Amino acid sequence: MTLTERTEKAPDAAEAARRARFGTLPERVRVEDTVEERPATVPDPARDAYNADEWLVRYCL
Repeated sequence: MTLTERTEKAPDAAEAARRARFGTLPERVRVEDTVEERPATVPDPARDAYNADEWLVRYCL
């Protein structure tokens, strides 16, 4: 019996360990679980304080 015949017929411990570890795929991860959304900067209340009517009254009347 040659070396290749012995390795084909008898599964060794390393092959069994590989099958136990990598025999199945891991559970699927949802995209919602991989993305974290948070603002890049702290919201500035003065930024949204522009009023078009106030500008018109201040500079045109």
